[in-house]
Amino acid sequence: MSRASKRFRYKQRKYNGQVGDQPGMIRIPEDAPKPVISVFSYNENDLTTSTGNDIGVILDQFKRCTNHTHWIKINGLGDARLMEEIGSYLQINPLVLEDITNTRQRPKFDEYEGYVFVTSRMVQFNQDHELCNYQFSAIVKDDLIISFEETLDEHFEPVINRLKAGKGSIRKDGPAYMCYALMDTVIDQYFVILSDIGEQLDAVEDRLYLKADKSIMYDTQHLRRILIILRRASWPERDKINDMIRTDSPVITPEVKGFLRDVYDHIIQIMDLTESYKEISSSIMDLYLSMVSNRMNEIMKVLTIISVIFIPLTFIAGVYGMNFARVDPVTNKIMPANMPELYSPHGYIYALGGMFILAIIQVIVFWKKGWFNRL
Repeated sequence: MSRASKRFRYKQRKYNGQVGDQPGMIRIPEDAPKPVISVFSYNENDLTTSTGNDIGVILDQFKRCTNHTHWIKINGLGDARLMEEIGSYLQINPLVLEDITNTRQRPKFDEYEGYVFVTSRMVQFNQDHELCNYQFSAIVKDDLIISFEETLDEHFEPVINRLKAGKGSIRKDGPAYMCYALMDTVIDQYFVILSDIGEQLDAVEDRLYLKADKSIMYDTQHLRRILIILRRASWPERDKINDMIRTDSPVITPEVKGFLRDVYDHIIQIMDLTESYKEISSSIMDLYLSMVSNRMNEIMKVLTIISVIFIPLTFIAGVYGMNFARVDPVTNKIMPANMPELYSPHGYIYALGGMFILAIIQVIVFWKKGWFNRL
């Protein structure tokens, strides 16, 4: 198995809100990094980029690039003031800002007047081999898309490279197409994880047939946990993509809906693979437990045969070990109904020989009955 699965750990997430919070309350997680803002302003002929840490870099880019589509990429959510400033400048519903900073949202698609809001789950292993389930959020307006990511890690390098190359539809089809490209990249990562899980399940199954040990059970359970996390992320993703395809919002253009249908097919494939791999992992676990049970039955069979052979021998030894003398050693009188064989010449040898012959007869009988098969 891969190193990631051998050291599998799931990074737990804590709820950063409080019971009874006012709707629209922005609460920043304690471990949220300070945001890094990257602004990409593009059209068919030009691409202008800039970076910063406050809303000023966004406003300056808007002034310099008036005939462009803007992608504002924010990595890190550790600045409540920035969120409030963006919400005020773009007139974003406070509930949307709350959903962005509360990073436990399920994938969804919400429509508002003049813009739409989407969330997705980014599932991947980090550098410490922890399985992380990050939130990706985006607000899409007429000529603007703002994406929010929890970490400072770069997850969309392929999209940035396509944007810099200027090929295809990425510079021509507006912010809705950019939103599709980002979500498609998130979903493609699921295929990478599922491909690795498939290889690991094959390796576990091979080990099961060669030599079953406890590590098979542990590794299979680790893979099942990954599949459960993928299932929890992919099922609502399907509903979200379906809502985007069926929406009447002018932000999601008909051209983009055609691409979203392709994403919908991908998410269905992910769901099918996830369920198939879950069934395989369950089958591996059941087969391992059956093999352990069969092995225990074989051990019990061996012990039972040994016990059956020695029970009559033990009985004979016990009877002749009672030492009821035939002759009273004091009066030299014969005591009736006592053991006449106790003082027989060579009695010890005869007893051992009889016990040995009895054991041989039992072994022959058990052999003919097939009790020794597959021991």
